[in-house]
Amino acid sequence: MQVNCPRLLIAGTQSGVGKTSITIGLVAALKRRGLKVQTFKVGPDFLDPTYLKIASGRTCYNLDAWMMGRDYVERLFAKSTHDADIAIIEGVMGLFDGFSPETSEGSTAQIAEWLKTPIALVVNASGVSRSFAAMVKGFVEFERKIKITGVIANHVGSANHTELLASSLVSVGMHGFMGGIKKGALPTLPGRHLGLVSANDKRLNTDTLNRLANTIEESISIDDVVTKSKAALPLQITSQQETGITKPKARLGVAMDEAFSFYYPDSLETFKQMGLELVPFSPLNDSGLPENLNAIYIGGGYPEIYAEKLSANHGMLRDVRQFAEFDLPVYAECGGLIYMSNGIETIDGKRYPLTGCLPAWAKMQKRFQALGYIETALTESAIWGEAGSNVRGHMFHYSKLDRDPCDNTAWKTKYSVRKKRTGEMFHEGYSKGKTLLSYTHLHFASNTIACKNFIKRCIEVKSI
Repeated sequence: MQVNCPRLLIAGTQSGVGKTSITIGLVAALKRRGLKVQTFKVGPDFLDPTYLKIASGRTCYNLDAWMMGRDYVERLFAKSTHDADIAIIEGVMGLFDGFSPETSEGSTAQIAEWLKTPIALVVNASGVSRSFAAMVKGFVEFERKIKITGVIANHVGSANHTELLASSLVSVGMHGFMGGIKKGALPTLPGRHLGLVSANDKRLNTDTLNRLANTIEESISIDDVVTKSKAALPLQITSQQETGITKPKARLGVAMDEAFSFYYPDSLETFKQMGLELVPFSPLNDSGLPENLNAIYIGGGYPEIYAEKLSANHGMLRDVRQFAEFDLPVYAECGGLIYMSNGIETIDGKRYPLTGCLPAWAKMQKRFQALGYIETALTESAIWGEAGSNVRGHMFHYSKLDRDPCDNTAWKTKYSVRKKRTGEMFHEGYSKGKTLLSYTHLHFASNTIACKNFIKRCIEVKSI
């Protein structure tokens, strides 16, 4: 199968150079030209994709080399771009930053190589002139298997400064300067924890989108962006026959609101395609669970922000608690684990009771308690597989449990977890009956066997 969708990857020399704001503005500018823009985010990020989804009007998908593998990344890209006019990929961290200082494995550069995608490099140009050329030249020549075809200077001081930067590139025989964005020209986006908070129509409204798009159009040539995207070489991939959507065989309740929104959309789409009816519910706003559910899935998010309101929704807490007590499948990740615990203890020591299923309190900390890729192996049968099954994912969280839930003999761990960076092993995945709670965020869609097992477990039980 040959993929010919025009595409461009927006990368940075490092984190914090402004690539997210620039990407959002670029996508909005392309969309208001009438183009269908398909967006992607490199890495396991749940936050940036929410902004790119609003800017493009289409679901944004993650592309992660380690969690998903090359075959899945290529197939997801092909499937998602089949009706798009152009694809814009936002990188993560610095262009060559992955999980090793010695290789580009797991980096933005690796995704660019796999998808044969031209790169526009964003550089913080504040306070530099000729040094700008030195930085760009180093990036261009560092790995020849990828192609940096454009350079965007961010935080420039003036129009004259922009001209100096362009001249510095020409002086060393380099071309492709796309323009300079003045310092302070891009509106500030709200921040939280690892970068941004999840987007909604208030945080990224039409006015902010227009300001971002206007700044991009005033600073760089959109025609140049389109031209560079069309220089992408055809991508040959091994196609996988689509089976179509299977008639729903079970109903999966999915917690979906301001407090719980961390889901990989392709995983949910895969569940639906393979036979689950996805039934959204709001732990914040609904008075109780929807009827006739076979299982519930509570993903990550920011329950600590909404702790008081979650704690006050007694009807929902009762329904979720009873669902677990009836030994129906409950799968919860990170923020979902917190919701299933005794409750949240905030930084200032306030406590907000929650479902009380997991016998521990989640205490918020000022610094993150875990950040990185992990691989889980089941030590016993669970909702997504048999003993020995593996799924890759990642962890990032700011809370920790105040005690080991397994001090209560009704609970046990079912995960053997290996940290990708250090190889450190530990046990997690707290389970009682058909309830499975973990701080890990797993990517199911790239693991067909895990998806089939998840759906099988949902079908096996009677709904309530």
